[in-house]
Amino acid sequence: MDVTTALLSFSVAAALLTITPGLDTALVLRTAAVEGPLRAMLAGTGIVAGVLAWGLMAALGLGAVLAVSRLAFRAVQIVGAAYLIWMGLGMLRGSFRSAEVTGAATETSVRAPNWFVRGLMTNLLNPKVGVFYVSFLPQFLPAAVPAVPFSMLLTGIHAVLGLIFFTAITTATVPFQRALSGPRMQRVLDRITGVVLILFALLLLFERRTV
Repeated sequence: MDVTTALLSFSVAAALLTITPGLDTALVLRTAAVEGPLRAMLAGTGIVAGVLAWGLMAALGLGAVLAVSRLAFRAVQIVGAAYLIWMGLGMLRGSFRSAEVTGAATETSVRAPNWFVRGLMTNLLNPKVGVFYVSFLPQFLPAAVPAVPFSMLLTGIHAVLGLIFFTAITTATVPFQRALSGPRMQRVLDRITGVVLILFALLLLFERRTV
């Protein structure tokens, strides 16, 4: 496989992976609908930062630890599931609070920087991403190129595609922002997303490693 073929093949595969509905999409969509496009993009940027971190670890060989160590994989799996459950329960709990919460308190509870951290941690605490990169990237590495720089180039392509996708779905919610911004609709969206996060956590917790 030459460099051009590797780049094109990886771009197609990464694009398909990016648009496949999953936890990242649910998190960004919820944030866009409830908190607005700026905070949604902060969440998306955090997710992309996690992708870059996993790509770097895979390129340096650190991600291989997850592929060969059941203990390491299980530890990240448990921590990641616990984090998702914590986020999901937080959204559910917040959705059942009295609608008389002051605007100042609401603003404090959803400061924009937290969405970057949430996106980042959601991605970093998913061991399947690390195992995926360890098993996926080598398939697109031409024999004549340095492995680490080329792996990071591929990871960068995946990150850019992710940002484009998150920008697209965030922009798509803007025309519906007024309808989605009502307190009742926000509570419904938080309850749906909270349940989705908990379900993803349970799937992650009980899924067996296949690599």
